[in-house]
Amino acid sequence: MLSFPSIAEVWVRKFSTIAFLAALLGLSPSAMAMQVICPPLVREGMEEFAHAYTAKTGVPVTVKADVMGKIMDDIKAGPVDVILLPTGLMESLAKDQGIKAGTGQKLGRVEIALAVRPGAPHPDISTVAKFSTALNSAKTVAYTQPGPPRNSMEAGIIDRMLHRREFSGAHLMTVTTGSGVSALAKGDADMALQVTPEIISRKDIELVGPLPSELAAHIDVDAAVSSKAADSRAASDFIRYLTRPEAAAEWKKFGLDR
Repeated sequence: MLSFPSIAEVWVRKFSTIAFLAALLGLSPSAMAMQVICPPLVREGMEEFAHAYTAKTGVPVTVKADVMGKIMDDIKAGPVDVILLPTGLMESLAKDQGIKAGTGQKLGRVEIALAVRPGAPHPDISTVAKFSTALNSAKTVAYTQPGPPRNSMEAGIIDRMLHRREFSGAHLMTVTTGSGVSALAKGDADMALQVTPEIISRKDIELVGPLPSELAAHIDVDAAVSSKAADSRAASDFIRYLTRPEAAAEWKKFGLDR
């Protein structure tokens, strides 16, 4: 009777081969692993893609996510092959020769959205006027505190938006420990504003939907090969894997629109 190796056995064999080749070259297996740095808003998706890529190719991929206030220092200080950043930060990194010229690719867009407690009514937020009515009628709307130490990009976008005249009647709460959605889940607020991936990853809150497009409440994310990449060709291959057309549906599940 024929027997076939399990997925785990195939993975072990692949990794053993990589480790053997690394030993021949005088490298540790971790030295051959691809290092990826990304912001938290795409962390869950990146970890899923990294796992799938390793299963497909046998190349280990390590994902590190850090807040905007620290991620640029991480890129400068540590080993990194592939970088994912909001477009503006990626452009700044390119000016500092932090990425390989010509390797930048548009990954997708992450929307800032409204969340409520499970079972709570989902207000109509399809226009700025309706969204304003929803926020102004809430007892408390929570969002992450902008500025240091996290320097959250989404918090900055939300804070600037909420200073518009339309939202002057909203009862707001900035969260210093945790995030807007964590405050919502604990019952400290009845609405929260957060990026979509950080809403749909939780079971203790519900997504209402993205904010009206006129508010431009979104973050565009790019991918590029680091100028410190150990193997630029391998890093480029991984970016092609992330941005191939077939990956769009998978990214959508994690709140990113290709």
